[in-house]
Amino acid sequence: MNVKDIMTTNPAVCTPGDTIRDAANAMRENDCGLIPVVEDQQSKRLTAVITDRDIAIRAVAQGKGPDTLVRDVMSDGPDAVHPTDDVNRVEQVMRTRQVRRVPVIDDNGSIVGIVSQADLATQTRAASDSEVGRVVSAVSEPRGREEGTR
Repeated sequence: MNVKDIMTTNPAVCTPGDTIRDAANAMRENDCGLIPVVEDQQSKRLTAVITDRDIAIRAVAQGKGPDTLVRDVMSDGPDAVHPTDDVNRVEQVMRTRQVRRVPVIDDNGSIVGIVSQADLATQTRAASDSEVGRVVSAVSEPRGREEGTR
């Protein structure tokens, strides 16, 4: 099974110059915990991600306000997959990077989707129960470092 078969398409995005209030509102409106950060709204070229945890730990816990820019708290260098990649690639990224969501990009580096742990778990053909369990276990393993906020 390919990533395109289970990904959520056309995710909401933000830019580094948006505020964390903008990002949090996008999370609320789209019922998600991760927003891809793109160079600009036209190209949608992926540069980073911002998570609800980034906002909580890198902004709120440090006394930063809602007008803090996304660039000040975003997680740089996310691993991404392509729509034609096998679902096993998503599982590998989740385990290795200890992340619950993986951006999906096209050949130009533009965001086209997101795959979450829930996508893996609910798509019965995507992964076996034991494989989903291994992914959840690996992602949940304590790391004790701030960059593991995704």
